[in-house]
Amino acid sequence: MTPFRARGLLAAGAAAATLAATACGGGASEEDGAGGDGAPEVQADEEVAALVPDDVAEQGSVTVGVDASYAPGEFLDADGSTVIGFNVDLFDAVAAKMGIEANWEASTFGTIVEGVDSGKYDVGVSSFTINAERMEQVDMVSYYTVGTQWFTAAGNPEGVDPDDACGMTVAVQANTVQVEDIEARSEACEEAGDPAIQIDQYERQDQATQSIVSGKSDAGLADMPVAVYAVEQTDGQLETLGEQYEAAPYGAVVNKENEELTEAIRAGYQSIIDDGTYDEILAEWDLADQGTIEKAEINPDVEE
Repeated sequence: MTPFRARGLLAAGAAAATLAATACGGGASEEDGAGGDGAPEVQADEEVAALVPDDVAEQGSVTVGVDASYAPGEFLDADGSTVIGFNVDLFDAVAAKMGIEANWEASTFGTIVEGVDSGKYDVGVSSFTINAERMEQVDMVSYYTVGTQWFTAAGNPEGVDPDDACGMTVAVQANTVQVEDIEARSEACEEAGDPAIQIDQYERQDQATQSIVSGKSDAGLADMPVAVYAVEQTDGQLETLGEQYEAAPYGAVVNKENEELTEAIRAGYQSIIDDGTYDEILAEWDLADQGTIEKAEINPDVEE
């Protein structure tokens, strides 16, 4: 049984039944270590902990905004309240290196950056692709690289071609980079005199995935791990189309005024990369062979 199946307790097909559920808390007990079941135990790194702002160190925790509908990055465990996922495990390990805890607070994806900017959340960790637009509002710390992946019903019954999806109905999660991607493709269709793409935007990724399972949408776009996970979890009801493309780094989101916290988080990611914790966590999610980075950076250069 792969880690996707072992730990992915909310299958994409069943997730629609849990849309009303909310999440708070998360993290793990001292017995579990930094990331819960299967995650390595992580000890504080004195050099990293020394970078943590005094008020954060005194509080002993940070509040992390997360959209818990984007498996396997961040989603709800079987209890319907605990946030789990590979992004969660990674940041829990970073927090442990900082000598503090991460308190996960569920939100909708499109409100998290604003929540960090306004001070509602100390950090945002929710599969945020680093891009220039986001870096104008917040600082971002890179930790993994992911591209976009198309997926559709098994056997591709509608004959979806990612390079020619004119007239098709395509599902995406609102406020993701995939929205601009599919909108540009639709505009190209119209300019060529072909039917536009019907773009169905959903607040949550599990809703978008379910629309493909149900046949409402012909295909969908999502980050590669999300598409692969959906295929795994729907027992053959879905399949990926082609290869991932336009890979870009994920980033933890921090308020631009919290420079000390941003640097502590960067150092925390670098610490888990250097000591092998990073690879160990990603291996638990079958993600250690792709997308890994060697250097965590604040606001890295990205191609637009």
